[in-house]
Amino acid sequence: MVKIITGTKGTGKTKVLIDMINSAAKSTNGYVVCIDKSEKLRYDIPHSVRIVDTDANNIYSFEAFYGLVAGLVAGNYDIKEIFVDSILKVGGADFEALGAMLNKIEKLTGDDVEVVFTVSANQEDLPESVSKYSVK
Repeated sequence: MVKIITGTKGTGKTKVLIDMINSAAKSTNGYVVCIDKSEKLRYDIPHSVRIVDTDANNIYSFEAFYGLVAGLVAGNYDIKEIFVDSILKVGGADFEALGAMLNKIEKLTGDDVEVVFTVSANQEDLPESVSKYSVK
């Protein structure tokens, strides 16, 4: 299952994501992963959450990001939740490409893994291929 949290810069998306990560770390019966740029969330989440740094792994496109997620879930069937902060900093502001990647990740993870992204954009600026994943 794929979800996105949208809003412009400074609207509290990352705070909502941190709260979701902390809640998942307490209640999930599997592993929780946080994919982050430069590990900026390291001190805001429990040490039990695996942090993956996109910069350290040279992930700079949506295609490379999809490969990262595919490798994570293929290598560990116990991953139940993945949280991703600032996905547009990884792949750029190409919303059509983002929508295509979200669709691929949804097919990859199905109902087995919940994947939550923050997207710095107004909901009304997003194409249907992206906005359909918005948290209501």
